[in-house]
Parts: sequence; structure tokens; C-alpha cells
Amino acid sequence: MNLADMLSYADIHQLSRIAGTYNCECNGHSKNELIQSILSTVGRRDIFDRQIGALSTQDIRFLNSLLFDQRGSFSLEELVARVQQSRFEKEETDAAWNPRDTITRFKQLGWLFNGHSQQTKYLFQVPADLKRRFVTALTKRFEQQLDAAEEPPVYRDEQKLILDDIANFLLFLRDQEVMLTSDNAMYKRSLQQVLERLAVREEPVGKTAWRFGYGRMFREYPNRFSFIYDYCYYNDLVTEHHQVLALTEQGLARVNEGGKEDPVQVYRFWLRLYKGPVPHLQSIAQWLNRLCQGWVTFDSVKRALVPLIRPFYYDTSDSILEQRIVQMMMHLGLLRIGEEERCGRVIQVTKLGSSIIEGTYVPDEEKIVLPFDNR
Repeated sequence: MNLADMLSYADIHQLSRIAGTYNCECNGHSKNELIQSILSTVGRRDIFDRQIGALSTQDIRFLNSLLFDQRGSFSLEELVARVQQSRFEKEETDAAWNPRDTITRFKQLGWLFNGHSQQTKYLFQVPADLKRRFVTALTKRFEQQLDAAEEPPVYRDEQKLILDDIANFLLFLRDQEVMLTSDNAMYKRSLQQVLERLAVREEPVGKTAWRFGYGRMFREYPNRFSFIYDYCYYNDLVTEHHQVLALTEQGLARVNEGGKEDPVQVYRFWLRLYKGPVPHLQSIAQWLNRLCQGWVTFDSVKRALVPLIRPFYYDTSDSILEQRIVQMMMHLGLLRIGEEERCGRVIQVTKLGSSIIEGTYVPDEEKIVLPFDNR
């Protein structure tokens, strides 16, 4: 529903609070006058932009968590959790801070409403037309921080290479028996043989203090291959049985048919796999699609989007954007990355990437929950 519809269902007390927030001058005892005055005031671009401009970084994170969520309503508990997630650093005033205050403020701004039916009265909704205005306003705000760039003389554009390498991995397993360690990891020799067959080369993982959170086998394998391995495992293309890695019947059929994976499904799987450590991954991908239609400098994209990304243990917001999001989106064929002499690193969304990102949505409940492992 749009704002006008939600205002019509709101009681006069909520309308009065919203009208008071915007200093509307009208008959406070007339529901119709309150609605018309609120619509007129909120509809003014200067007032709406001023409200957006006054938002704190924490408010923007909370708002961002709602904008690309296609569900129509949220429970109070969900909203409280999202407000808490938007608070990255604890401050001295923690004892006085209450996430419900943010929800109350958004209600008073007319940005959140309770449902009107018996089934939805304890749920909260964001007006659909305001969602669109929020996206437009925040896009403009982020764009002001961007630095445009010329097309670089050389850039990496992997397009559908990851689809080829999923097929290459399955072919390798059809032709070779691969033994696994007691931790169900491939031995170094087998891993090296696989990596040498892939179109995009990676080095095996060195000894590191920590590697966890971005996939079931992330601790054992380099980033891109770890993703390929997990994709095959979770999609029932490979099996680990009695310390042997082999194709399933479905995997063997895929190889014999010469079929390739659907890039949309590969992107969906990446969202499901990485959503745990990067809760707002989907919205970051949406912003990258909106902000990187042309070549822009990576440093300016960092300025705009890093404040939205919550650190994950030893992974900083910067490294998450760079390694877990932009680098992986390049591997998925969604972004291209280049070097420009004057600007340094530059990025641009691909046409394939734009169409996939715009047309794909993965609800939170579909994320893959990994066992906590920081060995």
C-alpha cells in the first residue's frame, strides 16, 4: 500500500503525531484534513530531502535494511533486531539507548505503520511509494560521493567463466578418484590439479590465523574455488562419502549432458551463502548496480557504501566490500574491475550483472546457516 492508503487506516492519534512532526497547520480534529495536510507536506521534495539529510548513519543502515526486502510486513522483534544490527559501535550512552526509540521515530515520520487487519495489526509496513522515494533519494546522496572514470585500457571481465569452471570441476571428478582427509578436505596434490584446470587461477590457502564464515569449505580452499565447491555440494552435484569425493548421479548426468549452470542460480546461491556474515549483502549488490552503471573509482564507492557494511570478526567493512563482495561479484560476472592511470582501481556493473541483480531476490530465511568454525 502507498502512504495515502496507510494514512487512511491510521487512527487520529497517530495522524496527529505525524502532523506534529511535520508542523502541519490544520484542524487536528478532522481526520481528512490531517491526511491531506500530511500528504501535501511529505510530498514536498524540499521537506522530504531535509528529513533524509538529517538521518544519522545508523538510521540509514536501518532504512537500508528495509528498502530491498520484498516482504510486505515486519514484526516488532524483527525491526528491533534490525535496529540493533545497524549499531556497529557501542557508545558510552549504551545504557540509555533503546532500539524501540528508532522505530517510534520512524512511525512519527510516517515511514512505518501498523497493519490494519486483525492478522497484521501487530506487524509493521513501509509505504510502497515512500520506499521508491527513499531509494531515489539515497541513490542521489550516494552518487554525490562518486568519482566517475574513463574506461580503463585493461580490465577483468570474467562473465560466465565461473560456469565453465563449475563444469571443469565436475569433469575432473568424473575422470579422477579424489580421496579426502578426515576433515573432508582434498589433499594438496588433488587440489592443485583442480586449480590448474580452472580458467581463473588461484593459489592454495596458506597458513592463516582464521578463515571462516564464507562457506562450508572456506577454511580449506581459496575464495573462488571454495564457492564453486560449496555450490556443487549444496546443489547435490558432488558427495563426500567414506572420505572419497565423487559425483552424484545428478552431477554425472550434468557432465554427460554437457550442461552449464544458470548464472541466476549461481548468484542466488552466493547471496544465500554469504548472507550470514554480510546481513545486508543483497542491498549492497542493489546499490552497486545503481551506482556503477558507468565506470567509477573503487575508492569513491567505498566512501559511499562502507558505512552500510558491518564488520565480521577480523574482516573490516573495507575488506568485506573489497574481497567478499566486489571481488566475488567480479568472479560471478556481475562486475568488471580495471586500473585507470589517473584514478587507480575502477569498477562497472556488466549488462549481465545488472539484469541478474535487478531480477533476483532471496528472502532472509533462505540463507545457508554454517556451523561456527574459527579454527
